[in-house]
Amino acid sequence: MLLLMSRILILCTGNSARSQMAEGLMKSFDPALEVHSAGTLPAARVHWAAVEAMREIGIDISAHYPKNVDRYLGEPFDFVITVCDHANESCPVFTGRVRRRVHIGFEDPAGATGSQEEILAAFREVRSQMADRLREFYREEIEPAAA
Repeated sequence: MLLLMSRILILCTGNSARSQMAEGLMKSFDPALEVHSAGTLPAARVHWAAVEAMREIGIDISAHYPKNVDRYLGEPFDFVITVCDHANESCPVFTGRVRRRVHIGFEDPAGATGSQEEILAAFREVRSQMADRLREFYREEIEPAAA
């Protein structure tokens, strides 16, 4: 059980798929976590397949919306996690205290083409990879820090 709340920012380019799914997953691991997500170039809306893929595992991100990272630059975070290579390479300088920057990259499912089912399959695959890798990160980095 996490005794001290951790503040986490998950960063991607569009903040429409990977970072939104990662935010939902991290919150599901421990409700005491304060998790935000943002994008360096935020999209207009969260991708429909991200919402559906998360709904399938009982996580509701339907009220999420893309946010610009600029709104968080002066805030303190325990972790800033980039989930796409572009955000990792163009991650802005935070004026608030950031204890640790971490890159855990995933392929962009928003680039999937084909039928709705084929697109959703790409999101499910990335969601599963994220669940495994982010749960491992949570167990190795966040839980021990709270002990």
